[in-house]
Amino acid sequence: MGAWTMQAMELRAPRTPLICCERALPEPGPGEMRLRVGACGVCRTDLHVVDGDLPFLGRSIIPGHEIVGRIEALGPGVAGLAIGDRVGVPWLGHTCGHCAYCRSGRENLCDHPLFTGYSRDGGYASHVIADHRFCFALPAEGDDAAAAPLLCAGLIGYRCLAKAGAAETLGIFGFGGAGHILAQVAHQQGRKVFAFTRSGDRAAQEFARSLGCEWAGGSDEAPPGLLDAAIIFAPVGALVPLALSRIRKGGRLVCGGIHMSDIPSFAYDLLWGERELVSVANLTRRDGEDFFNLVAHLPIHTSVVRYRLGEANQALADLRDGRLQGAAVLIPYTRLHND
Repeated sequence: MGAWTMQAMELRAPRTPLICCERALPEPGPGEMRLRVGACGVCRTDLHVVDGDLPFLGRSIIPGHEIVGRIEALGPGVAGLAIGDRVGVPWLGHTCGHCAYCRSGRENLCDHPLFTGYSRDGGYASHVIADHRFCFALPAEGDDAAAAPLLCAGLIGYRCLAKAGAAETLGIFGFGGAGHILAQVAHQQGRKVFAFTRSGDRAAQEFARSLGCEWAGGSDEAPPGLLDAAIIFAPVGALVPLALSRIRKGGRLVCGGIHMSDIPSFAYDLLWGERELVSVANLTRRDGEDFFNLVAHLPIHTSVVRYRLGEANQALADLRDGRLQGAAVLIPYTRLHND
């Protein structure tokens, strides 16, 4: 890699492999900063971008939005940050600040947002440009790979948990990056957590129990009793009626993904009894501040599988095919060692 270039994995068309390439090293504009990427998590939303589930925006893009890095250059107008600071970059990369949603504290629903790794270049690269207002300060020391999944799997999981309310018994459908982080948070809050995995996936079920889950079984299995609430992270619409059948009256089902296959028709009886079905969209900066303040005082362990940057296509394939336990993380520079 040349002195004034950066390495990146680039998506040039949906449903095609990422291409390893060199780009000119970008300079940060007003309010921006350039980070040297230490680690970037591989999120299911990245799969939706690569696989064309989210509309292709007509230009090449560098995916990745669970980014941990150190500031290498600052643009004009950046305050409160310095060269060398360790920061995290999430999915929400910019909002307009003046639409009705932004003005009412719901910037996650902004009418004119930019998303890291989708509508602006992300972290499957050696360097990334980010709007400093939408980044989170991280402790100076720590394992970048372990922190990376917190930037989306953790943040979105936390927003889902807030939407689930004060549920004492909580079901989690889809026990991957978000599920394994959220289960630890909920367990340490004193909730009983029930993990639903792919049918017959005994390794995932044992993993869930090792993180404090009260019960773990296939999504087609019935837990020992009805749930107060449940969260679906798997992008499978058929899970919606199934999960509703596991929830007691007055409970809530939260759909945590940005994309889901079609939900099949189901009997009204599954929704009746004031059960609620809600979705979670993106995050707010307040979510991030609250979440990182919380996990600073909790012993959260992220289980990660490290890949070199050039192995991004393999990491995506392993996620797509359900071969991961925990989260995949790309490492541009450091020597690999897996947890």
